[in-house]
Amino acid sequence: MQIKPQKCFLCGEANFSHYASATDVEYFTTDEHYDFYECNNCKLLQIAPVPEDKLSKIYPPNYYSFATQKQSLVNSIKEWLDKRLFKKILNQLPGNDLKLLDVGGGNGWLLNIIKSITGRVTYTHVVDLDPDAEKLAIQNGHQYFCGRIEDFNTDVKFDFALLLNLIEHVKDPLAVLSKIESILTKDGVVLIKTPNYDALDARIFKHKNWGGYHCPRHWVLFTKESITTAAEKAGLKVNHFSYTQGAPFWAVSIMAYLKQKKLVNINASRPAFYHPVYKILIGVFAAFDILRKPFGKPSQMFIILSKK
Repeated sequence: MQIKPQKCFLCGEANFSHYASATDVEYFTTDEHYDFYECNNCKLLQIAPVPEDKLSKIYPPNYYSFATQKQSLVNSIKEWLDKRLFKKILNQLPGNDLKLLDVGGGNGWLLNIIKSITGRVTYTHVVDLDPDAEKLAIQNGHQYFCGRIEDFNTDVKFDFALLLNLIEHVKDPLAVLSKIESILTKDGVVLIKTPNYDALDARIFKHKNWGGYHCPRHWVLFTKESITTAAEKAGLKVNHFSYTQGAPFWAVSIMAYLKQKKLVNINASRPAFYHPVYKILIGVFAAFDILRKPFGKPSQMFIILSKK
């Protein structure tokens, strides 16, 4: 039985079309099928029902963001690209006393990378739900708040905030963006990375457990137009927008298909993220998306926002 949402998390309307159904094909935390509904007004895609009472179940101990990142060629290339992007943003920020915030930043490994780029960073803070990451984050020299960004109270104003692979995991994206707007300096910026469901792989695997659903952990999914609407509603403006490769979503989608055909063995003990075939697919489809980006929309987006 489909449970239709009562209202859109972005525009508040109740005008939906059923978009797709999916289940957990990555970590196998549940056999339940969840429905995704598209708002006919603002085109936000949202899950129903929202499993907000099952967080400890749907984010298992072997969840990818809890794991220590091992150095590999793909990770090295990604880190080089991240550094290049961070350096470009930092070069546009004034002052020699920069304060940084990473929402969902775990042990602060990205903040470590940014601090290695410039000595102008004097204060770093992580907001995350993972209590196990707190000790290491503090050892790395970061302040730490264990909880939701909506509940984070601070007198500090931040020059640079990171919301990477975060906004799609929340029930109220407007509340998150409004909170960020309230704690930015007048020249501060926020960098968002989030899935784009208006993409080739999203269409191919729409009814085949597309990896971008990350079901049931992604609760809202955007397009360029809907993330722009969300930013503007929160008092923010778009300074820069770009699409980026969505190799993880290709890889998860294909791994789910291969499991269905009994060609790979993935399960709760050995999720797709830890399978060697997954790593090969990541490399192949990262290259594929980068090559095709001038001709189409890959399934992830970078957005840089500032105060209006």
